[in-house]
Amino acid sequence: MVLFVRVTTDRKGEDAEWISVNFEFPEPTNDDWVRVFSPAKFNASDCYPETGNWPEAPYICTAPIKYKFANHSTSNYNKTGNATLSFRIINQRADFAFALFTGGLENVCYSPLSPKLVAVSDPISFANPKAPLYPRLAHGKAWDEMTVTWTSGYDIDEATPLVEWGWKGETKKLSPAGTLTFTRGSMCGAPARTVGWRDPGFIHTSFLKELYEYRMGHMLPNGSTVWSKMYTFKASPYPGQNSLQRVIIFGDMGKAERDGSNEYASYQPGSLITTDQLINDLDNYDIVFHIGDLPYANGFLSQWDQFTSQVEPISSVKPYMNASGNHERDFPNTGSFYDTPDSGGECGVPVELMYYVPADNRAKFWYSTDYGMFHFCIADSEHDWREGSEQYAWIEKCLASVDRQKQPWLIFYAHRVLGYSSNSWLANEGAFEEPMGRPNLQKLWQKYKVDIAFYGHVHNYERTCPIYQNQCVNPEISHYSGTVNGTIHVVVGGGGSHLSDFTEIDTFWSLYKDYDWGFVKLTAFNHSSLLFEYKKSSDGKVYDSFTISRDYRDVLACVHDGCEATTLAT
Repeated sequence: MVLFVRVTTDRKGEDAEWISVNFEFPEPTNDDWVRVFSPAKFNASDCYPETGNWPEAPYICTAPIKYKFANHSTSNYNKTGNATLSFRIINQRADFAFALFTGGLENVCYSPLSPKLVAVSDPISFANPKAPLYPRLAHGKAWDEMTVTWTSGYDIDEATPLVEWGWKGETKKLSPAGTLTFTRGSMCGAPARTVGWRDPGFIHTSFLKELYEYRMGHMLPNGSTVWSKMYTFKASPYPGQNSLQRVIIFGDMGKAERDGSNEYASYQPGSLITTDQLINDLDNYDIVFHIGDLPYANGFLSQWDQFTSQVEPISSVKPYMNASGNHERDFPNTGSFYDTPDSGGECGVPVELMYYVPADNRAKFWYSTDYGMFHFCIADSEHDWREGSEQYAWIEKCLASVDRQKQPWLIFYAHRVLGYSSNSWLANEGAFEEPMGRPNLQKLWQKYKVDIAFYGHVHNYERTCPIYQNQCVNPEISHYSGTVNGTIHVVVGGGGSHLSDFTEIDTFWSLYKDYDWGFVKLTAFNHSSLLFEYKKSSDGKVYDSFTISRDYRDVLACVHDGCEATTLAT
């Protein structure tokens, strides 16, 4: 019997490489497939159902990073037994192996046709598997503080993490970085704690000021430093600064493989479409808000590396702020408001370390941040927001804290729809929202005159009229001016995941719906003029838009349930 698996690559890159896998099998079938494993040493035994349930096959003890069927690239494989597959791998701090299996993806009642390992390639690795990679910029707690978070294979007893930064052409400064990681024991359940576990490496964060260009590094004991490539960035504007300011908002993007591979929870077909559109448009926006459901790793930890690599061209040069979604946080008996297994046992741990947010406690993922004339209040829909809760008090404090003369544009974010949506399943529940969301929060939006509330979770786009207590309070559609008498609610969960259906019920408050992938762009021209645009990811063109123009006195004006107390005293 002739059998071989051959891997060819030059592996010159530090962070990504295309691999050709050549193989020959004398007994080919439609159920043969090649899996990518990292680390190269893996357990090919069948672990179903002992380790608990997870979304899909293959049910083996070491979850492959991804896989392709042997006949993926040629229709002649079943006749010749010869094929070549191309895989794109990224640096994930360990070596790689490619394994040929026969027998399909899953064990059906332990039949003899269950997946069987046929052959394994020799291990391959990147030149420096520990290299600093995948930088993620985010706002710190002060307006002029920028954080850089990255991943590496260096613990602090091996090398000292630091960032070199400053103005281009001038002497650079060095700033230290903190180092964190998490263990299998930090996970709350399967598959994150079992077959989906993969060592996350070390996560470093440095706090910088007035950033223009930077690179991450690790100083070794011999005095040499391992550097990343150089990145550039524009510092954030002072709160209230009158300048052109552009914001991107979307949710539920997920990740996908550029080589066409399959992976666990592979149901985000629009992910790369949105990612590539935002990469192509980098010069035309300043900051990104990804409001929950980032990679949809669902307990398969390798996918966090895949996601941070995918968005690296964006997150390395723009602040990439995010919110907590059900696929990051929710797991039974772990304190999440929704007692569902959607995080696959992650229970919020990876996102809390992988991405910095300026929260007082990142396990409670609510925070505020400023960008010039914008003030953002980012709620955590996976923790209790109802009146009387800790988060409700924080939301009111955040909304009340803004000086609308300096920052006229007040924006609210949450992952789940706490306002309005014509989504079919929310309509079937009867409220067109997450139960208890709007009844608890709408009086705060009204009292503090929130301009726009954004949500993800529902995978489509929808915009409402300015609304309060189920009543449209402004008949306009494309231009709003004068008194702020209601909040516009926008679902922008079409970042890339499978799309969500709309109800057939006529929702009078809904002005525009789109069953497609897309994102929103806000442009503040000055303190009196804001442009809202919804763009499809497929072509980057505008399909829905409106403008707001008003003066400071329009924010101060008395509206229903939004009036300051007065006295008859003179």
